[in-house]
Amino acid sequence: MSALICGSFAFDTIMVFQDRFKNHILPDKVHILNVSFHVPEMRREFGGCAANIAYNLKLLGGDPLPMGAVGMDFPPYAAWLTSLDIPCEHVREIDSTYTAQAFITTDQDDNQITAFHPGAMNFSHQVSVGEAKGVQLAIISPDGRQGMIDHARQCVEAKIPFIFDPGQAMPLFGGDDFKTFIDQATWVCVNDYESQLLQDRTGWSPEEISQRVKALIVTRGGEGSKIYVDGKCIDIPPAAVSAVVDPTGCGDAYRGGLLYGLMNDLDWEITGRIAGLMGAIKIEQHGTQNHSFTFDEFKKRYQESFGTALDIQPPTQRVRA
Repeated sequence: MSALICGSFAFDTIMVFQDRFKNHILPDKVHILNVSFHVPEMRREFGGCAANIAYNLKLLGGDPLPMGAVGMDFPPYAAWLTSLDIPCEHVREIDSTYTAQAFITTDQDDNQITAFHPGAMNFSHQVSVGEAKGVQLAIISPDGRQGMIDHARQCVEAKIPFIFDPGQAMPLFGGDDFKTFIDQATWVCVNDYESQLLQDRTGWSPEEISQRVKALIVTRGGEGSKIYVDGKCIDIPPAAVSAVVDPTGCGDAYRGGLLYGLMNDLDWEITGRIAGLMGAIKIEQHGTQNHSFTFDEFKKRYQESFGTALDIQPPTQRVRA
């Protein structure tokens, strides 16, 4: 059985400006801003929430089934996913546009200037949940507005339990939209900032949101996460990190671990720790799909981070060693 992962696919172009923006932007001239940054260091990464979550679930031996819309420039990305044995059968190519693109310039103070082009993401509603077979559960992650609305409704119609993960798509929706999503969802997963926005827009506290779903998961970066379930709040401690290199994609890594725990009926304490460790492993590498590990390495990291053994069976398949 598969996890249907609805969301975005994107190319992330990361450029490093070897100076500080503040040295080149005059505060009293921002109304006529015209600057150019020389960026000798650049890399292009595969990204997007659906693909990142699928990558992480696959690392754990899960069976991801990503769904979304991409553009005419997608073939290299498709070849990458195929090499990982991640299927693209429900990834719709829109030949009149580009795959979503993020252009990120970072300075020496880790400030970022980002331009995001949604491209084919806005056509994700052209792919239907009903096309997918053998689905155990799903996640509705950041995507085009209509795609997220349609896919949530289609999951309900198909009786597929799903995680609602609004993420960067939060500005696309109002309070009534969020109330509908929450009432449709089986689980809700947000970071601590998004949790506050969700409370502000719905007027519901975390406890009230958790009463409408099986669990509300709130990630808190280096402070771990909180899981509101069955009228209580479970505090998940942070996993040990050797170096903070790149936080981009850590939330997606967490969600890959979350899906794995749900698919294998693990309790919330173990599921939260697996998810947190996935985020910790990711933060130690640049990019969103460059980290990897063996099953034994993951179990060892789990033991070192949380002081208890991880008693799960090894997966039958693995993304690259």
